[in-house]
Amino acid sequence: MKMLVTGATGKLGSLVVEALLKTVPASRLAVSVRNPEKAEALKARGVEVREGDFDRPDTLDAAFAGIDRLLIISADGDNETRIRQHAHAVEAAKRNNVGFIAYTSAPNARNSSLFLAAVHRATEEAIMNTGIPYSFLRNNWYLENESANIQGALAGHPWVTSAGSGKTGWALRQEYAEAAAAVLSGQGHENTVYELSGKLLTQDEFASAVGAAIGKEVPVVQVDDAKYAEIMAGAGVPDFVVPILVGIQQGIREGTLEIESNDLEKLLGRPATPVAEALALMLHS
Repeated sequence: MKMLVTGATGKLGSLVVEALLKTVPASRLAVSVRNPEKAEALKARGVEVREGDFDRPDTLDAAFAGIDRLLIISADGDNETRIRQHAHAVEAAKRNNVGFIAYTSAPNARNSSLFLAAVHRATEEAIMNTGIPYSFLRNNWYLENESANIQGALAGHPWVTSAGSGKTGWALRQEYAEAAAAVLSGQGHENTVYELSGKLLTQDEFASAVGAAIGKEVPVVQVDDAKYAEIMAGAGVPDFVVPILVGIQQGIREGTLEIESNDLEKLLGRPATPVAEALALMLHS
């Protein structure tokens, strides 16, 4: 049985590959990457490296040939670009008779009002329409997404948010990767949906945990979306990124990430790392 991970040199993909290599022989693992040169280290370890570019569908046929179990890691970019690229990957999987597709999705993707969910809703639908057995890995929020805010807190800045009392299920990228590896290499995951999340916390609770980890109080400043956008722009955030950050804050405020689930714990076979401990790991890595 041959498994393949797309985007294997990216932040999440590289961690998935490392997790797989702990339990799967390298000879059973292939990776699909836009630039094979970046995966030379994996090739040296016995992993088959294939060129696969989501914007060049012809490369995906060669990349997915002979693959039994495929993990499609969602691409970066604007919604339109990502939907197109994911469609190319799904179509190539069908053409090549892939036996199983796992896909990194978003919380409650089918019904969420979070603007980022549109990509995942379209991709989940495309995968289901192939008739190929699937598993949707609906990752809540990476703790690492808060790195810039944590650095700001270290520098003495307050925790600025317009998310109100909305809750988020932060967890380490490493643990989302381990969960994905467990599904790709495991059995009994056909036609499943996993809502993967750490313990749900408000911004105030999270900022308190950050304060404990860095050894200083982190005051929380709740603002409206307009003020949040103004503050982000003033902090040097690129113009095209500001609406994205505002949209995320709005989504959190509206409860789009507030999904109770112990699926991450089930797939890991242990509790997810508590936020306080995870923050300490991040700060000392």
